[in-house]
Amino acid sequence: MSRVRPAAGPTPAGFVLYVEGPRDRDLLRTWAQRVSPILARGIAECTVILGGRQPARAVAHFRELRARGEAERGLCVLDRDGESGAPRLADEEPGLAFFTWRRRHIESYLLVPDAIRRSARAPAELRVLRSLRALLPPADDEAALANLDAKRLLARHGPLDQLLGSLPPSRIARAMRAEELHPEVRALLEQIRTGLCLPEGVLRVTLRP
Repeated sequence: MSRVRPAAGPTPAGFVLYVEGPRDRDLLRTWAQRVSPILARGIAECTVILGGRQPARAVAHFRELRARGEAERGLCVLDRDGESGAPRLADEEPGLAFFTWRRRHIESYLLVPDAIRRSARAPAELRVLRSLRALLPPADDEAALANLDAKRLLARHGPLDQLLGSLPPSRIARAMRAEELHPEVRALLEQIRTGLCLPEGVLRVTLRP
């Protein structure tokens, strides 16, 4: 098995968070910062990078940690990609849960028009508003948003880049406000808070969907 990238320092509260790549970790940290700096720090300390959508690698790594007494609980966060739902594993590991986004990619939860405009410092001109409406499904059309290829949309030289200039996903995440976090994002942050054994009082806002 290829080596996974470990968290920086000891895993806090016996909890480990598996994500596909560094961008996933950074987006989760940025979103968490909107509601709790303590939660954001916890994510930075407990995250392990899998290097792709590799749930079996998370199982094997978590099993090793448990055998050494270094983890009691874990959560593996996966993009849906072309999969229909949660991964099917022949041998799951007790204590390790899986969270699969309903939308295609984690980047799909950045598609908030107001946050995109703020991150691009775009004026509220009619051309920009019309172009964003043409590129993005309505906010209440969850079926369309679930199947949209957000990575292509946000890619360098992609549609949003051509419309608004260079627009890294991390910049959009920083421009998002707590009330703009999707219910699934809030639900995941709540799971991570629970996994880290942080009290509800550390949150600035209620994370219940």
